[in-house]
Amino acid sequence: MDTPELQPGKLFYSISEVADILGESVSLVRFWSDTFPKYVKPKRTQNKKNRIYDGEAIRNLQLIHYLVKEQGLTLEGAAKRLEENKEGLDNRSEVITRLRGIRAELQKIYESM
Repeated sequence: MDTPELQPGKLFYSISEVADILGESVSLVRFWSDTFPKYVKPKRTQNKKNRIYDGEAIRNLQLIHYLVKEQGLTLEGAAKRLEENKEGLDNRSEVITRLRGIRAELQKIYESM
């Protein structure tokens, strides 16, 4: 199954679109947004009811997802790692995302043979 990615030219994503990108629930995205306000700052729609996320917020949520779900860190540990080495984590997370995309493509090719 392919992981949805950011669309070129699209500026904002709804919380449900972000949840699909991360493969997590909307409530978890909302929780992480509230827990990491320094890194994830959703904007609000004009009626101030719905959260919308820009590319930077989504990339930060992907980093948080990587640290908490894949590395097994606590929320406090993830916050500390983000504070210490955000650039290094960003590169590692991006590489893992790309490798997963390559794997999915190779899996499609294999299944079509």
